[in-house]
Amino acid sequence: MVEIFTDSQYVMKAFTDRWLVGWQKNGWKTAAKQPVQNQDLWKRLLPLIGAHKVTWRWVRGHSGHAENERCDVLARSAASGTGLQRDEGAA
Repeated sequence: MVEIFTDSQYVMKAFTDRWLVGWQKNGWKTAAKQPVQNQDLWKRLLPLIGAHKVTWRWVRGHSGHAENERCDVLARSAASGTGLQRDEGAA
């Protein structure tokens, strides 16, 4: 079993509320008939999540949750670095 902690309701609900199922059925369109953002990332994440029994845990961002604050620091540092992989979903 894998526990995923996230401060993103959007990411969590894509799985827990089965939004991803609907997006796929609708040709990767939202309920508003708009293209789903970051389809390339969702498509890479789906098989990884599918290989495990996942429990989702939401934590409020920027609220002093030590691990969440550390992840935020690491993500900002990585995003501002050099040698980043090309964003395949970028227009």
